[in-house]
Order: sequence, then structure tokens, then C-alpha cells
Amino acid sequence: MKKTIKAAVVGLTGVLALTACTSAGGASSDSASTINVVGFSVLETANKAEFSAFQDTDPGKDVEFAPSYGASGDQSRAVEAGADADVVHFSLETDMTRLVDDDLVADDWNSGPTKGIATSSVIAFVVRSGNPKNITSWDDLVKPGVTVVAANPGSSGAARWSMLGAWAHVVGAGGSEDDAKHFVSKLLSNTPVLPASGRDATSAFLEGDQDVLITYENEAILAKQSGSDIDYVLPDDNLLIENPAAVTKDAPQAASDFLDFMESAPGQEIYAKYGFRPVEGIDGVTVPEVEGANDPSDPFPAPQTLYTIEKDFGGWSKAADEFFADGEDGEPLGIITDLIAKSGSDAQED
Repeated sequence: MKKTIKAAVVGLTGVLALTACTSAGGASSDSASTINVVGFSVLETANKAEFSAFQDTDPGKDVEFAPSYGASGDQSRAVEAGADADVVHFSLETDMTRLVDDDLVADDWNSGPTKGIATSSVIAFVVRSGNPKNITSWDDLVKPGVTVVAANPGSSGAARWSMLGAWAHVVGAGGSEDDAKHFVSKLLSNTPVLPASGRDATSAFLEGDQDVLITYENEAILAKQSGSDIDYVLPDDNLLIENPAAVTKDAPQAASDFLDFMESAPGQEIYAKYGFRPVEGIDGVTVPEVEGANDPSDPFPAPQTLYTIEKDFGGWSKAADEFFADGEDGEPLGIITDLIAKSGSDAQED
């Protein structure tokens, strides 16, 4: 059967609602009681519950929210360009440091108990119900005849985590850099189109007939919670995904109060209900049963091997340039950027 893929979804009537990415700042506010939240694409459903719970607290009384969601890199660049933002919550640390460098976020944003991390996850492979291709590991993704959906690393944090997870799979098992390049090239050859964001990739998979979607574990769980007829697999060797959040320098006190709530035990328990793993550094978090997880009573099993950006890639400040540099100002292309350019995969943008 010929495989098809939709890189952009217009008028989607499926179970996962999309938020338009055309206005990164959300509604502008003249009142300190309105918080402009700029986030990466897959936060929307969980944040609705997070907002509501905060509004039930004393600091959240009379607070309103003006949220905006899109591909993490695009959202960060929009704030840099002047979009309204009080709380920023991105997929990648580099999307936060862009705003630090532009003097929009304080340089000590990551000095607290969670080191600035507000949500956490791992990589998941979303497959058709019953897993007809028997996808269980990274190696299954590069087999002939397997068609993959992944987002565009140029705009999407989900895609950068996914590609580094594939790289770690090879190098972490003793493979060379050339071995890892060959593996990622084979993966890209099975990935004909790269949608702009993690949410766009999910929508393309749900509307298409591809075999597997590489995404966040929380996105896989949300898809099942929303009634999608899918299953998901966690590879035994995985990558810890850490999503940073901060307030901007001119944000009202209500924004700092909300960030504190996000990074509290009650805030983390709400995010957990929607598939995000609680972050380290927060005491008193009780993991709830999670509808849609493979085992709702034990929703977040520990992978056999869990790589991290800091330990295995030297941190995002090193990994971003090494793997994803875009070649501006005469710089060489990053390893993954170069492999995508050579692969023929169609990288879509918002």
C-alpha cells in the first residue's frame, strides 16, 4: 500500500485539537491579572487543567490566561521578536537561552530546585493498534518498508530529542560517529516528510497510514486518552526529555506565582495525569493513575538505559551547535541538519 502523509493539518476534526501557530503572543493584556503563556505545541490540553487548578488557589484568584502554542523554536523566536509573553515553557533549553541572551529572561532562570525544568518525558514510538509491524526498538524503525513520522528539527523540540535519541542508541552501544550517521540516514530515508511541530506530526500520523510516530511519551498517552486507536512502545534505551519554563523580566507577580505552582507537587501531579513525568527536585509528588498509559497504575516505567543531554552530549549548548547548526554566517551545518539536507526528506515549517 502506498504510504501517505499530511505535513500540515487544516480544519482537523480528529480527537486532538490544534491551536493555530500564527500568533505566538496570544492575546495582549492591559491587566497584571492576565498571564500570557507561550508554550510548545503539546502543552495545550494539560495546561487547561493547570490553569484551572491555579485559579482555585489564593494567588490564582481573578487571574486569567492568554495562551499560545506552536513549535518550540518558532515560539521562542516569536517572543524574541516582541510577542507578548509572561511565562515561557519550551521543549528545549536553547529556546530559553535565546531569550536570556536577548535580556528577556533572567540569567538565573535555572537556579531553583528543578533547575528551571517544569515538565519531563521520554521518547515513545506510537504505532497502529495491535502494533502490526511489531515495532519494539530503534532498529525496527530503519527496516525496509517501515514508514516513520517525525517532526522537523529546524522548528520542533520533539524532533531534536528524537534524533538525539536515535544517535544515542548507536553511540551508547559502542558504535562510532560514522555508524550513528549511517543509522540516522536510514531513519530519515524512512521519514519522507517532517511536519513543523510535535503536534503537527501527531495529527499527520493519526490522519495517515504510516507505521510509527516518534514523539514524546506524554503525547502518546494524550492520544490514547483522546480516543485514538493506537498503541505506543517505549524503547529500552531512551533519552530523558526536560522542558524548561521561566518568567520574563517584565512579567507580573501572578506569572511568578503560576510558575511556582507548575513546579509544585500539585502542579506536577496535574501534568502527570496528562502523561508528563514529574521532574526531579520537587518533594511530595504522588504519581496518580494515568488513563491512556500502558499500565495506568505504573504509568512511567524506568527505561533500561536512560541517556541525558548533559551526561551523554555535553549539554544543549554543545549539542545544539554540533547537531543542529543551520549554517548561517558561514558556519558548517550541524550533523543532523546536514543529514536531513542529504536525505531528501521534506522539512515543513509553520
